[in-house]
Amino acid sequence: MGILEGKKILVTGVLTDASIAFHIARIAQEQGGEVILSSYGRVLSLTTRIAGRLAKPVPIIELDVTNTQDLQALQSRVREHFPEGLDGVVHSIGFAPESALGGNFLNTSWEDVSTALHVSAYSLKALTMAARPLFNGGGSVVGLDFDASVAWPHYDWMGVAKAALESTSRYLARDLGADNIRINLIAAGPIRTMAAKSIPGFSEFEKVWNERSPLSWDVGDPVPAALASVALLSDWFPKTTGEIIHVDGGVHAVGA
Repeated sequence: MGILEGKKILVTGVLTDASIAFHIARIAQEQGGEVILSSYGRVLSLTTRIAGRLAKPVPIIELDVTNTQDLQALQSRVREHFPEGLDGVVHSIGFAPESALGGNFLNTSWEDVSTALHVSAYSLKALTMAARPLFNGGGSVVGLDFDASVAWPHYDWMGVAKAALESTSRYLARDLGADNIRINLIAAGPIRTMAAKSIPGFSEFEKVWNERSPLSWDVGDPVPAALASVALLSDWFPKTTGEIIHVDGGVHAVGA
């Protein structure tokens, strides 16, 4: 038996087979879980194509986390496939407009900043609350993070959004603990995902990790972060909430 045997997991953000979210879904199935994916709009076709590479067929539901109607419909859309509800949710969602990245921090407009904060941070609260009625006796929400304790080159307002994501996770953990809903984040090192490719100067992140990581780091390997995410979705961390687990080769723990 796997560590997710019998569990129902919603995974957002599957766009390519290089994504951490894809490997969370893959490993969740290997560990006995049943998976449902979400996607929306123009990227729905990408999710559908990549879902075909999973070992077992999965349902895909429409969900734009910035759309109130989609959030309100989440419960009914999930119950069409999983009538009994969910045991876990993976928040693999982030976006910042081009002007909010790449060294333009001082000049980015509030409109673009607000988009980054809405999609990348507030959406954790919005998704968790939409999924809350689907949890029966508790559940696990796992979000994907990037260390927000320092200012990174080029990361700019996405770094601010990740700091907001981290804070949001702590407040959710505080307020949903009574429902036995755990909220945790995986702070992964740099991975060559579709999102990473949109960050100007991503190669500098690779350079930092190659120089500073105590454990060898492979920017082409999303599996370590996926494994940690699956562990948090399981019952192996029953009293862990409001935590940020670093899967970054140890870079967060060492100085220059």
